[in-house]
Amino acid sequence: MSTENAHVGEALPEEARARIQRRTVLVLMLAQVVGGIGMGAMLAVGALIALDLSGSDAWSGMATTMITLGAAVFALPLASLAARRGRRPGLALGWTLGAVGGTTVIAATVLESFALFLLGMVLVGAGTATNLQSRHAAADLASEATRGRDLSVVVWATTVGSVAGPNLIGPSGRVAALLGLPELLGPVVFTTTGFVLGAVLIFALLRPDPLRTATTELARSGAPAGVRLSVPGALRVVGRSPGALLAIVGIVASHTVMVAVMTMTPVHMSHHGAALTVIGLTISLHIAGMYGLSPVVGWLTDRFGRVPVLLTGQVILLVATAVSGTAGHDEVLVTTGLVLLGLGWSFGLVAGTALLAESLSADVRPRVQGVSDLTMNLGGAAAGALSGVVLAQAGFGGLNLFAALFTLPVFVLAVRALASRSRSTPRTP
Repeated sequence: MSTENAHVGEALPEEARARIQRRTVLVLMLAQVVGGIGMGAMLAVGALIALDLSGSDAWSGMATTMITLGAAVFALPLASLAARRGRRPGLALGWTLGAVGGTTVIAATVLESFALFLLGMVLVGAGTATNLQSRHAAADLASEATRGRDLSVVVWATTVGSVAGPNLIGPSGRVAALLGLPELLGPVVFTTTGFVLGAVLIFALLRPDPLRTATTELARSGAPAGVRLSVPGALRVVGRSPGALLAIVGIVASHTVMVAVMTMTPVHMSHHGAALTVIGLTISLHIAGMYGLSPVVGWLTDRFGRVPVLLTGQVILLVATAVSGTAGHDEVLVTTGLVLLGLGWSFGLVAGTALLAESLSADVRPRVQGVSDLTMNLGGAAAGALSGVVLAQAGFGGLNLFAALFTLPVFVLAVRALASRSRSTPRTP
C-alpha cells in the first residue's frame, strides 16, 4: 500500500499528521511563490496589452475583468473537483489552466486578436482561483493551535511571488526580445512559466493529499457531513444572518473598490509618461499592501473584533481613493494611494472572512464560503469592466470617487448588524 493510500485509509497518529502538515505547507509555499510571480507580472501589463490591442481606454479594463471573471468561473468547479478527488488534482488543474491562458495571451498578442486575448485572460483567472484555494489546503490538516500560523505562512509566500513579479518587467522584456516577442509579452512568458512550475510542484509533491486525509479522519470521527446547498439556498442562509450579510457585502465591497482603481492605475500612469519600471514598482507595492501585513491584520481582527476591523478597512479604502483621485501625475502620491488601497483590501477581506465563518453553523459554512468567493470575483469583474468606461468619461479622479461609493452599504449594514447583536444580547438585571 502506498504512503498516500495508507494515510487515507486509517487514522493518523498526531506525529504523522504534523509531519504531513509541515510538508503540505512547504509545497504550497513553493507553488504560491512561483504562481504568485505569474499573477503579479500579469497584473502589471495586462491592461497595457489590452490597450495596445483595442486602442481604447474603455476596453483596457477588460484585462483585469477577464482575470477576475475567470476566477469566478473556475472557483466552484475547482472546489468541486477538490471535494471529489482531493486538493492535488484541483490545484494542479487550476495552475495548468492558468498556463494555457498565458500561452493563449501570447498567441493573441502576436496575432493581434483582442477576442483571443480576452479568452486567454479568462483562463489566467484559473490561477487566481487556485491561489485562493491553496490557502484552504493549508488549513485541511492544521491543528487549532497552528491554523492561523499555517495560513499566514502561505499568504506570505504569495506576497514574495506577487511583489517580485511586477519588478521583473525589465528582465522579462529582454527575455521576450530574445524569443522574438514584443517587450510587453515578457511578463506573460514569466506568468506562463510560473503557472507550469506551480502545477508540477503540486502534482509531484503534494502527497499525501491533505483534504483526502482530513476527510477520512472526519468520517471516522462520526462528525456530521456538510449540507448540500444550492447557490440560491446559500444566499437565503446569508439573508437570514445580519453578520453573514455584512461579511459578504464587506468582502465584495473591498474587492470591488480595489479592482476598480488598481485596474486603471497602469493606464493612468502610462498616459502621464511613467516608465514601465515605475508602473511595475507601483503595482508590486500595492500587492505588498494587500498581502504583506495579513498576519498583523489577523491579529487585530482577533484582538479588537471583526466588525471594527472591517469598518477600519472601509475607512482606509476611502482615504486611498482620496489620495489616488487627487494625485494627478504625481507618481509618489499615486503609489501611496495604491499601497493604502491594498491595505484596506486586506483589512476588509481578513475581517470579513472571519466574521462570515463565525456567523454560520458548520454544516452550511463551506458552501456559503464558496458562494462568497464567487460573489467577490463577480464584483471585481464588474468593477474592472466599468473602470475603463468611467476613466474615459470622468478621468482618474472620477474613477476613484465612483469606487469609493461601494463602501457605503458596508457602513449601513454594520449599523444593522450591531443593532441586531445588541437586541440579541441578554440585559443584566
